[in-house]
Amino acid sequence: MTTLFVRHAVSDYRTWRKVYDTFSAIQKANGVTAEAVYQAIDNPNDVTVTHEFATLEAAQAFTKLEELGEAMRNGGVVGTPTVWFTSKV
Repeated sequence: MTTLFVRHAVSDYRTWRKVYDTFSAIQKANGVTAEAVYQAIDNPNDVTVTHEFATLEAAQAFTKLEELGEAMRNGGVVGTPTVWFTSKV
């Protein structure tokens, strides 16, 4: 199992969350088996998202989806996200 972590700033959490919640079907269609959203305690617009995949290749392919980039822009992501992959041991 591979977990994709994405940390980014958003201009407004509520706006971002609405877009994120409508993206669920695309997540599932592209291999996401579980997901979670976290906010920094001192800044609700500092968001970290995790997505689990069966393989690293599926996780990497997901990060390259045009729909994902569009959703991030529509959700108000600010700057360049920090992205990393992990595997459960």
